[in-house]
Amino acid sequence: MSSQENKEFIERYFAALRGTTKPASIVEQYVDDAVLAHHIEIFEAAFPGYDLIADDIISEGDKVVVRATMRGTQRGEFNGIPATGKSVTVSIMLIYRLSKGKIVEHWMNADSLGLLQQLGVIPVAA
Repeated sequence: MSSQENKEFIERYFAALRGTTKPASIVEQYVDDAVLAHHIEIFEAAFPGYDLIADDIISEGDKVVVRATMRGTQRGEFNGIPATGKSVTVSIMLIYRLSKGKIVEHWMNADSLGLLQQLGVIPVAA
């Protein structure tokens, strides 16, 4: 696929998952990366129906880079943290590698400190 087709694929992927539940049947249409599928499953359990917004998308070759924002409310356990009912907004940088019309590899960097502060697990520095 061309860089433009890869970008459009990721746009469709984000649209399919945006602000709704993320059943395995939908994820499997786009993802052939077990680690990413598991990551989505963990976040969906902790932040059901979380919203993932693509703020910027850049594509070159078989890789697509996305600057994104995740918004959700913690209604389930997350990494040992019981549900808090708190809403969070987290900045994320993602790189996807695509092959044969699916995401086959990914790299992610998220504002984990900000997430834990918003959940009240780590105090915000004064």
